[in-house]
Amino acid sequence: MNRTEKTSYINSLKKDLESNNAMMVYHYKGLNVNQLDELRDKMRQAGALIKVTKNRITKLALKETVHSEAENLFAGPTGIALSKDPITLAKILVKFQKTNEKLKIVGGIMDEKLLAPSDVAEIAKLPTLDEARAKIVGILQAPQQKLISILLAPGRKIANLAHAKSLKKD
Repeated sequence: MNRTEKTSYINSLKKDLESNNAMMVYHYKGLNVNQLDELRDKMRQAGALIKVTKNRITKLALKETVHSEAENLFAGPTGIALSKDPITLAKILVKFQKTNEKLKIVGGIMDEKLLAPSDVAEIAKLPTLDEARAKIVGILQAPQQKLISILLAPGRKIANLAHAKSLKKD
C-alpha cells in the first residue's frame, strides 16, 4: 500500500468509525477462515460492519474520533465490529464467543464510554430496541384484551355471571 492509498484507507476507516456510535474490539487468533466468514455474515445480517486492519492504521484512524479512548485495546491480531446498535453488536459477539472459544472480546466503546469485556457481556443481556418495544406493547394491550374477551363472551356466560353475583348478595 503506498502513502496515498493508506491515507484514503485511513480516511475511509475514520468515516466508518464516526458514523457508528458503538465499536467492539476482539482478538481472532486461532479462528479459521470459515469461522471468520460466519461472524462476518452474522454481523452483516444485523447491519453491522466488521473490519480486520493493522493496529497501527486503526490507531491512526481512531485519532480525533469519539472512539479515540479505545486506542489501548489494539495489540495482537485485532478486529473491530462497528454498529449504530450496541446491544445487537454485543449479543452477536458474546453468542459467537460461546461457540468459538478462540474469539476473545477485548473491550469496546459505546457513546464515548470505554467498555471492558465484562461490560460487553452485560450489554449483551439487555433487550434489543425491538424486544423492549414488544414488551411495552404487550403490557399496554393486556388490560384491553381482558376487557374485549369479557365483552365478546357468549351471552350465556354473562348471564351466568350476573346470576352468580345476585346469589352472593342474598
